[in-house]
Amino acid sequence: MQLDNIHNVYFIGIGGIGMSALARYFKFLDKNVAGYDRTPTQLTDQLKAEGISIHFDDKVALIGLPYLNKENTLVVVTPAVPKHHFQWNYFAKNGFEIKKRAEVLGIITKDTFCFAVAGTHGKTTTSSILGHVLHESGVDVTSFLGGVVEGYNSNLIGSGKTVTVVEADEFDRSFLHLHPDIACVTSMDADHLDIYGDTATIEGVFREFADKVENKNHLFVPTGLPLQALTVAINDEASFTANNITIEDGWYVFDVITPTETVKEVKFALPGRHNLSNALLAFAMAVTYGVNPKSIVNGLATFKGVKRRFSYQIKEKEQVYIDDYAHHPTEIDAVHQAVTELYPDEKVLVVFQPHLFSRTRDFIDGFARSLSAFENVALLDIYPARELPIEGVTSKWLLDKMDNENKRLISKGDLLSLLKKTKANVVVTIGAGDIGEMVPEIKKVLNEKD
Repeated sequence: MQLDNIHNVYFIGIGGIGMSALARYFKFLDKNVAGYDRTPTQLTDQLKAEGISIHFDDKVALIGLPYLNKENTLVVVTPAVPKHHFQWNYFAKNGFEIKKRAEVLGIITKDTFCFAVAGTHGKTTTSSILGHVLHESGVDVTSFLGGVVEGYNSNLIGSGKTVTVVEADEFDRSFLHLHPDIACVTSMDADHLDIYGDTATIEGVFREFADKVENKNHLFVPTGLPLQALTVAINDEASFTANNITIEDGWYVFDVITPTETVKEVKFALPGRHNLSNALLAFAMAVTYGVNPKSIVNGLATFKGVKRRFSYQIKEKEQVYIDDYAHHPTEIDAVHQAVTELYPDEKVLVVFQPHLFSRTRDFIDGFARSLSAFENVALLDIYPARELPIEGVTSKWLLDKMDNENKRLISKGDLLSLLKKTKANVVVTIGAGDIGEMVPEIKKVLNEKD
């Protein structure tokens, strides 16, 4: 398929974080762009404000005339689209060109120099750091990201034609469609067991992705991952090492030891040792591409973060509110590490919304252990996303497994009332479900507290 021959692009599931980045990209290329999603969100509101037509009713009559011409229309679908979807069936039965998001990214990356960031955790932050660093360094780059980057208010950075940064998603083996020239794997923990079945299968798919990088000096991993690659580490032996780490006025300040030099006094603002590792991976990839280390240092210092990735909503002496996308025990552990490092003597309340019945079932003991580390925990009901309920898999089951005296199960409707009364001066909301849509309300309530 030649994208030059496509004039119209129609998205089924346009409100997804990855799908919306592609929609913005095609809009930038002056294609006609429209789409369907199930419900309005802040992201669909932004897309509509940018001139993209979106509707929320699955009716063929709403598709629109330009997108009924199969000769010059591309239809992009999310893997989550149900088989009974009327619009999807119309396009399929009438011979339209239909591609998954990952297939379209594969086509785009085939004709560019591609940086691909894979991993079960950390890929959104790492790819966003890398995209920002390359953009600030003057590289002709477009970055397709899985989060909205602070300072850009978008999940698409840049308008370059020759270089791409892509978040390489392991879900449904999507990243195997990509054509990476430089890549990293941030982590290979068990996840998506509803698709893969077991850890060995997941690791095998990551090895298949890693094999797509022909030059193993262009593949980067944290120490300990079982892949042939250059390594990064915090205060340990590796190809790229961060050491002499201090915290000054909320910043990490550290040195980076590369295979050829030591770069001193690098500054980075995102909390948590996991984010230091993410920054180091971005540093390694950028310098390998040929970006001047001074430009990389400047990019790291000016990176403002990603929405819903340890995102400060309130940062005052009397009240702190942090929102994070964490939805796996390893990610919750990373949030806990960062919070306790920054606020060791403060009263902390964490609000967690589990994501998916299958993930809750598969990692129930890990979730219980990770959440129990927090002083106070409020647990919301499981966000189902694409799944139907599984008998016995409930937030109450998770609550009962937690070893924590200060735990409670609460409905979304009662959450704001709880937050009005809490004595905690550090509040953290975590989860990959629709809790993110409540952030403005939560922020307002906490700002109004006496």
